[in-house]
Amino acid sequence: MRAFRISVAAIVFAAFAILAYTQTRPAATPATPANRPAAAAAPANIAVIDSSAFSDEKAGISRVMAAMKALEAKFQPLSNELKGMRDRLTALRSDIDKKRTIQDQRTTAAQVEEAERLELSIKRKAEDAQASYQRDSVAALDPLQKDIATALTAYSQSKGISLLIDLNRVPVIYHAPTLDITKDFIADYNRTHP
Repeated sequence: MRAFRISVAAIVFAAFAILAYTQTRPAATPATPANRPAAAAAPANIAVIDSSAFSDEKAGISRVMAAMKALEAKFQPLSNELKGMRDRLTALRSDIDKKRTIQDQRTTAAQVEEAERLELSIKRKAEDAQASYQRDSVAALDPLQKDIATALTAYSQSKGISLLIDLNRVPVIYHAPTLDITKDFIADYNRTHP
């Protein structure tokens, strides 16, 4: 269950990085004429945000958590089935190891073959489940990611932020705590997007 959340969080954050990169890429600026001095840059209002907090169970974005919980609920029966199959495989292998020296070789060979078939079945079912989970999570979270990116852009513009750095994407050695807008943005988003 936790692995599903981590997978979904990774997908969410990867999408945020792509959206942030494509939306913040500056347009090509024309070259300044040689006889005109370059204008001094305006002071920048910089802020940081930690997008990994968006999926926090208690203090994250409620729509992200609702989408993740819906995905978990949908795939929980399949997860339980895979766990049961893995438990059965473990028990079968343990039984083979215990009885290998005292039972007929044909029986042992049949049990080994059964264990191999079960292992292959588990592998295929797990691969199918992973592909299905990824497809469903992208379908469920992509519109939400776009909405959050749009809201984040609007929030930044309304606060006069000219540069926003995602701490989850960019290694930052130090930042003043006053630059962190994560909690404020999450509260604002949860309020305006119930």
